[in-house]
Amino acid sequence: MRTHYKTYKTQMTQMKQIFTDFFTGKIRVYPSNLCHPRSILLIFFSLVVTNVDAAGWKAGIAKTVITPDENIWMAGYAARTRPAEGKIHDLWAKALALEDSLGNRSVLVTLDLLGLSKPVSDRIRERIKADLGLTKDRIILNSSHTHSGPVLVGTLVDIYPIDVDKDQGIIRYTALLETKIVQLVSDAFKTMSPAVLYAQNGMTRFQMNRRNNTEQTLIQQSELKGPNDFAVPVIKVADPDGNIRAIVFGYACHPVTLDGYDWCGDYPGYAQIELEKWYPGAVAMFFAGSGADQNPMPRRTVPLAKQHGITLAAAVDRVLQEKMRYLSPVLLAAYTEIDLPLTAPPTKEELAKIIEQDNVAYFKRWASRMLEQMAKGQEPVKSCPYPLQIWNIGGQPLLSLGGELVIEYAIGFKRIFGQDIFVMGYSNDVPSYIPSVTILREGGYEGDSSQRVYGLPSKWTEEIESMIYQRMRQLSVLVGVKEK
Repeated sequence: MRTHYKTYKTQMTQMKQIFTDFFTGKIRVYPSNLCHPRSILLIFFSLVVTNVDAAGWKAGIAKTVITPDENIWMAGYAARTRPAEGKIHDLWAKALALEDSLGNRSVLVTLDLLGLSKPVSDRIRERIKADLGLTKDRIILNSSHTHSGPVLVGTLVDIYPIDVDKDQGIIRYTALLETKIVQLVSDAFKTMSPAVLYAQNGMTRFQMNRRNNTEQTLIQQSELKGPNDFAVPVIKVADPDGNIRAIVFGYACHPVTLDGYDWCGDYPGYAQIELEKWYPGAVAMFFAGSGADQNPMPRRTVPLAKQHGITLAAAVDRVLQEKMRYLSPVLLAAYTEIDLPLTAPPTKEELAKIIEQDNVAYFKRWASRMLEQMAKGQEPVKSCPYPLQIWNIGGQPLLSLGGELVIEYAIGFKRIFGQDIFVMGYSNDVPSYIPSVTILREGGYEGDSSQRVYGLPSKWTEEIESMIYQRMRQLSVLVGVKEK
């Protein structure tokens, strides 16, 4: 068996090089009907599938507590007036390390945090690359977006009534967090052992489109307005005997059940706790979907956070109990960053008017900072880098995007690639809300004013939606994910 595996691995390495040479233009294939990348992929995968299961997956799992030791400022809400006061349950960072039958290594990290800025994410990924040789296409850093976690350096700098980038507690925590995540990934790869992977979508319905429904009149409504995506994507990682080692699951809904002063993972934290009770020895990992305009309803109490968490865990448990799709042990990955354009920034006069007349405190702070930058001769940025990533996990497409992605993108991607795909938001960098064209035209928080929350000089142009779809389609070709 070992000799067979070495021969097979050599063959696949050679085929992988041919595949790479084609896409870099070093080789060309004729006749013309074979020149299309999809034709090459069909040839590639027909060769891969022949013996791919012989070697199988290897998986490693690790987790570490990331609850702050200090009661620093909490992330997510502008209305808070003081730092954290206590803890409901711990916040966690968890890592699933994978090695496919070709020897390709990848890692998914899930975090009970609001989100990572690009500088923090880049430093973490650079250190992982230095330690383990993993490139950006092979690393996903996904934040749950809990609003009961800590503020990090470089995130939502104007929303809080403190100087985030000078607060020593926040600086200390961010530095420690980066080191913990790097060590976590290393620890996960040290626990590698043979594994079998499965995937399937479930469903649950406690999310509500917050743009088209109001929390105050919820009890009076007999019908909720969308759009929505109620999917619960699940990946099961088991050992060869069928014992579950990791449960990766997601949902497209803001973790904003709670708005107090105690650390908590909100409903995703409770869902992970329940699943780890129900499956002793397994590590449950939650990832945030494209739920930027979706809220859990009803909300505002700890019992409701528990209820939503148990409801989500039950949806995951149902999927685990039913037949799931087997995933062949090949993980193809692609990553890019595109510059999303912004509209023209406000003038000095418009900024001065906001400072003088606006009643929202963080709008005033944002406008003051913009004026200070202009006085120093700093030009407002005209675009912002945005990460796009796609994994093909043995036939399971996983699309990973940065920012607070609204639900229309999940719906749109499923129209393109089919209902079985998994869509992540809040991955690798959270530079701002990522609205659809519809929301940009409608305005409101997600389409307009939220850009100020993230410190951008203006809102996005309407080009961003088509740019995101177009580039993800291009990435999908590289990893063999077919359009419908």
